[in-house]
Amino acid sequence: MSELPTRDVDGVPTISVTDLPADLALVDVREDDEWRAGHAEGALHVPMGQVPQRLGELPEGPFAVVCRSGGRSQRTAQWLQHNGYEVVNVEGGMGAWADAGKPLVSESGQEPFVR
Repeated sequence: MSELPTRDVDGVPTISVTDLPADLALVDVREDDEWRAGHAEGALHVPMGQVPQRLGELPEGPFAVVCRSGGRSQRTAQWLQHNGYEVVNVEGGMGAWADAGKPLVSESGQEPFVR
């Protein structure tokens, strides 16, 4: 992941939403209600508490981890990195995603928003 424009935050590579490559797999670790309200199209939803049991579902190769504001994804990325995964945390989470005007989709049929 050295080719990505990341900075180190507590030992975890961190990237801004504006520098996040469109082709990098994205794992959203928010809770179900947050996911349903609004998420990045094509993201994989694996709530933080389920990550250890669902490792087989995670993308192969490097991927990014996102939550609402960056805290849960930071902890998840740190744990995944400690367990041999090549991950990067999305700085500012889905809040920064929405603020940057990046597209959102919802599972509720309503206008998507970050919850």
